Order: sequence, then C-alpha cells, then structure tokens
Amino acid sequence: MRTIVILLICLLGIATGCKKIMPEAPEENELLDGPVDGLSSQEKIQFLKGDVAFNDEVFTSQTGLGPLFVANSCGTCHAGDGKGHPFTSLTRFGQTDSSGNQYLHVGAPQLQNRAIPGYTPETLPAGVGFSKILPPANTGLGYLDAVSDADILALADPNDLNGDGISGVPNWIHPPAYCQERANTVSHNGKYIARFGKKGAAYDLLQQTANAYNQDMGVSSSFEHYDTYSHLDMDPEVSNETVNNVVFYLKALKAPYRRNADDADVRSGEQLFMTAGCDKCHTPELKTGASSIAALSNKTFYPYTDMLLHDMGSGLDDNYTEGSAKTYEWKTPPLWGLGLSKASQGGSYFLLHDGRAHSIEEAILMHGGEGFVSKNYYQSLPATEKEKVIKFLESL
Repeated sequence: MRTIVILLICLLGIATGCKKIMPEAPEENELLDGPVDGLSSQEKIQFLKGDVAFNDEVFTSQTGLGPLFVANSCGTCHAGDGKGHPFTSLTRFGQTDSSGNQYLHVGAPQLQNRAIPGYTPETLPAGVGFSKILPPANTGLGYLDAVSDADILALADPNDLNGDGISGVPNWIHPPAYCQERANTVSHNGKYIARFGKKGAAYDLLQQTANAYNQDMGVSSSFEHYDTYSHLDMDPEVSNETVNNVVFYLKALKAPYRRNADDADVRSGEQLFMTAGCDKCHTPELKTGASSIAALSNKTFYPYTDMLLHDMGSGLDDNYTEGSAKTYEWKTPPLWGLGLSKASQGGSYFLLHDGRAHSIEEAILMHGGEGFVSKNYYQSLPATEKEKVIKFLESL
C-alpha cells in the first residue's frame, strides 16, 4: 500500500509539473485550420487525406519537384493555413492588360526563382511589369466557392448607378476545360466569373490547386501537365486522387471564428467601420447556394468581401493583371481571420496583396481609388475611435 501511495504521489507530481511547463492548447477561435462541422465519415477521411497531402508532403526532384519551382510543398507558403510571409511571396509578370500574357515563352505568368541542381532559376525579363503576391489564408474557401454567380452579380455596380463611388466588377475569364461548370452559372460573351486569387482570376479551387502544383512546385498533373521549363507536355507527377483530396480539404476548411464580438469597443468599432462605408466592398454577410459538400449548402456566413474587383488607385497599381482585371483593380480580400494573420506571418502583419502594409492601419491608409473616401473618414477619426476600428478588425 505504501508503494502504491508513493507511486500516486509521483504521478500527481509529474502531471502537475507537465501542466506548468507544457503550453495549453489554443482555443478553437485562435486556429485557422480544422474542418467545417457536419462532414460525413467518408468526407472526414478525404479531408484528412487532403490535409496530409497539403501540409505533410514535401516534393523532391525524385518525386516530381521542378526542375524550376518556388516552394517544395503546399504548407511552405500556407503555414497553419494562414497568410504567407514576404519570404514565400510569388512574382507574377507578363500581362499589362486584357489582351493576355505576352511573356509565356519565357516562363510567365509566374517567376520560378529556384531550381534543382543542374538547372538555372528564372529571372525577370528586363523592363517587364511584375507584381509580388503573398499567399492568402485558406480558411472558409468552400463557402466562397459556393456563393452563386447571381449573388455576386447583385453586388456589382460597374457603372456606379447608385452614385456611392463604388463600382465593383467580376473578373470574367475563359476557365480551363477541366473545370466543372457551376450550377446556375452565368456567362458573359463566353466568359465566366472567376473568384480565387488576388485578382480573382481562378475559376474554382481545382484550377487554383492544379495551377499551384504546376507553377509553385513544378509538379505536373493531368489537369496542368505543361512543363514551364521544357515547354513540353509532361506525364502526371501527382495523381488525380491527391489533387482532388487537396481540393476537398480546401473546400472543407472551417471559416474563422469571431473573438470578443460582445466587447463594447469592438461593437463601437464595427459601427464606425459601417459608417465609413468600408462594408460597401467588405460585405459582412453572404450566403451559399448548393455545394457538393452538404455541410456547406445554403449557409449564411460572414467573410467581409463582395468577391469583386475594385479600383484601388495608382498607389496599388503594379502594372500587372490577370483575366479581365485592370492593373489597378484588386479583388476585395475577406477580412475574416485578419486578427490571426500574425500567427502565420512570424508575429508581424504583412497585409495587402504584397505584404507592404505592416499594420492594419497602414493597410487602411494605402487605400486609394474606390477606397479613398473610407480611408479619409478613418483618417479623420480621433485616436480612440481609430483604436476601436482596429480592435473590431482584429476580432474577425
């Protein structure tokens, strides 16, 4: 009995000691990864397979990496499914208007600045316009994917008919042949609404994923099998099953949870956000239509985006574009998860399309074009009111 008591005391001491030295698990609202609620058992299995392929698989030259590439895994650029860091930024070049990319023969649209041994990384052609692109956060993408074309068009006002200075437009593209047309899709002169990427130039998450394998890692698939180095078709180096598992994983990632929503300053900051007119582009509420994932169908969610392109002024004009977007137009980025961005960016903010803003306030003050009036309203606020706006944005 004495021996048992001593053992129990020792175990209690170990447990107490571990509690003191081991960090507590983060709260669910502090994490960006994790699946949406309501997945079936089979869907949970596919989600886990996609999670492994996205976050754990590291490509080598033996498994298909390169010969030219930017990163050797998906997780390299999307730590914890959050925003990327300038160290992992992508460089796009070769298109200055809607006539298409003029530098495909030299590696456009994406600079592949790394190479496996025996090969030479790409360099930018002299005098060509380019844009730095930070990898976006992945969470909630399935909700955005399931918004109907009709709802997106209902938010568009290309001619500013209501006179509020906001004239958002979709990015119309010719999707790759492998993309499956959405239910109740809308076409315009043979083009369709794209919705992913900083310019909103990817039709769906399959195009986004297949393009990332090909352009980011130099890994060919049956969807994107063109080798940017040899300019030849390549045999698939990643299976359709893996690509589809990654697409499912991205679709089924949960949306970020709000934090401190009932805080008085947060509520006051939200009202100031609305009064400034920020919600005209950063639309708080959207809804999904039918989705191939039942848990995402007919849901109301709160991303703070209208999924449209807006003129952001000359200060954010990088002389590069994609699809039908102008060089000064950028898709409204969702604000959900904004307060968690620092966790995946090394403890500091790197905001806007290229990470040039190192704080939320800097990002606001760099708004031009259609965001100019809202920027000025924020700038006119007393310091205490500005703090409330920032507190609200960090609660998202």
